[in-house]
Amino acid sequence: MFKKSSVVYLFLFLSLVFNAQETIKVEGLIVDKDKYPVPYAAVSILSKSIGTASNDDGGFVLKLIQDNLKDSITVSALGFKTFTIKVEDFIGLDEKIIKLVEDVVSLDEITLVDYKSYVKDALKNLKNTTQRKGHQLNILYRRFSNENGTSRFLVEHYLKVYDRGPTSSEFEEIEVAESRKSNDYRFAKKKQKFHAAVMIAKQNPLRKGIYRNDYKWEVIDDTSYDGEDVIVVEGKQKENPKKWIKLYIGVDTKGIYKLENYNLKAVYIYKKNKEGKLVLSYHNREYVFNEKVTPYMKKLLKLKSNMIKLSYRHEAIVLGVENNGKKIKVRDNIIKGKDIGDYNIEYNSDFWKNINLPPDSKFYKRSAKQLEELFGIPLENQFKLIKY
Repeated sequence: MFKKSSVVYLFLFLSLVFNAQETIKVEGLIVDKDKYPVPYAAVSILSKSIGTASNDDGGFVLKLIQDNLKDSITVSALGFKTFTIKVEDFIGLDEKIIKLVEDVVSLDEITLVDYKSYVKDALKNLKNTTQRKGHQLNILYRRFSNENGTSRFLVEHYLKVYDRGPTSSEFEEIEVAESRKSNDYRFAKKKQKFHAAVMIAKQNPLRKGIYRNDYKWEVIDDTSYDGEDVIVVEGKQKENPKKWIKLYIGVDTKGIYKLENYNLKAVYIYKKNKEGKLVLSYHNREYVFNEKVTPYMKKLLKLKSNMIKLSYRHEAIVLGVENNGKKIKVRDNIIKGKDIGDYNIEYNSDFWKNINLPPDSKFYKRSAKQLEELFGIPLENQFKLIKY
C-alpha cells in the first residue's frame, strides 16, 4: 500500500498585455509544497479547447482574449488535485499565490491484488477512454541537436496534426504550418529520413500494441489525477527485463494518463477534454548515438577518440485540440525522406509572438545561449536570417 499527502503551491504571476486584438497574457509557475517545479502539467480552458503544458521548470503561458475572462483555467497534473479558477477571479486576487491541499491516496489490498486486471482493462478499453473521433492537434514540436553536450542546431515547428488517438497506428495527416530554426553549427550532420513528429505515433507502445503476457507486471506506486486514484504499474519483458514500460492507470475509469518507456526514455502524457476523453498533452524523448569523425575533426574538437557523442532531444507540446469537423483544417505537406531541419518555411515573427509558447525553461535558455555564443548571433536574428 502506498500513501501520499502533498500540498501544491501554484504561483501564477499574471501580466496583462492588451494589443489591438485585446490579447491577455496569463503567465504562471507551478510548484509543489517544497517549491520544486511541477513540469508537464496540463493547463487548459477546456470549454474553448485552449491549452498548453508547463515546461521543465513548471512555467506556462496562456494568451487569451477579452472573451475568455468568464472562462476557467484548469490545471491538472499527476499526483496533484486539479485546480480551477475563473480568469477574471484570478485577475482580481490581491496575491497571485494559490495553495492546494492534496487528497490522500490509499489503495486497499483488493485493488493491489487485482492490478493485472487493470492492465488488461486499460489496454482493452482504449477505444472508450481515449478520443477516437478525428480531431486536430496543434503541436509545438522542438528538436535540439547536441554534440558532446553542446546544442548546435534547433528546429521548432508548429504542426497541425489529424489524429484518431492511440487506437490508430499513426497520425493520418501532418502539416508543418510554421517553422523557425537556428543556424546549423553541427560538425556531424546526421539527418533523419522522415519528419521526427511521425515517431510520436509510430513509437508509441499503445499504438504499436502491448502484449501484456510478454511482461511481468507489478505495482510500484500510486498517485492521483483529476480526483481519481491512479496506480503505477511497471512491466518488464520476461525475455529481456531491461525492456520496460510504465502505465499510470485510473482505478475507476481504467484510463491511461501517462506512459513511460525504456526506448529513448520516452514519456507520453494525456489529459481529458471537455467530454472526458483522453487526448495527447505532452511528449518527449531523446535519441543518443555516436558517429565517427575525421582526424581533422577529432583534433579540432579535442576528442580523445574517433567517435563523437550526439543526441536529438525531442519535445512535443499540444497547444490546442479542435474537435469540430468543420473547423479542422490539416493540409498534409510531410515529404518522405526529408529531415525536420530541411523544411524551408519563412520565419513569421508575428505568429511566434502570439501563440501559447511556454516560457523558456532553464534547459532552453542554456541551449539558446550555446547557440548564440557559437558565432555571437542572437537566436532571434538567426530565426530571421535563416530563410532558405
